[in-house]
Parts: sequence; structure tokens; C-alpha cells
Amino acid sequence: MNKSELVEALCLAKGLTYKKSEGIVNLIFDSMAETLIRGERIEIRGFGSFVVKDYKAYAGRNPKTGEMIHVKPKKLPFFKVGKELRDMVNQKGKP
Repeated sequence: MNKSELVEALCLAKGLTYKKSEGIVNLIFDSMAETLIRGERIEIRGFGSFVVKDYKAYAGRNPKTGEMIHVKPKKLPFFKVGKELRDMVNQKGKP
């Protein structure tokens, strides 16, 4: 499912206009991004949690040339799936 499909699903489920549904989805995603930018954690019970992990600088290698390169420290968002979602996904895969 992509973002436009999520907007469509919200339209159908709640009888909203596409524009209103798109605004709601954008508000949720923007709020989540702002929270992660501030370094805060997001927890959606039964679904999972989002955190920002810090990665230190390290010496890497250019795979094409083999040349050593310096990789700067960075922060990346990380998602950890919740137990309920994990169990639901695993149940769907079983006959």
C-alpha cells in the first residue's frame, strides 16, 4: 500500500472527500516526522514503535574502486514491529 492508496482507503472507510482524507494522512505523517526530528520516540500500541538511532562515523570502502572512504555520523529512523502485528502477519501466512 502506498500513500495514495491509504488516502483512498480512508475516503471509503469514513466517507470523506479525497482532499480531506489527504489532509488527515499528511497531518499524521508530518507529525510523526517532526517528532522523530526532535529525537522523540513514537509508539503505536499493537503496531510498533519508531525511534531514531545514532550511527557513529566509520571507515568504509567504495565497492566500485575499492578506495577507503570516510562515512560521516548519521541518524536514521528505525521501526520495531509490535507483537500483535507480528502475530497477525504470521497467522496469515499459515494455512
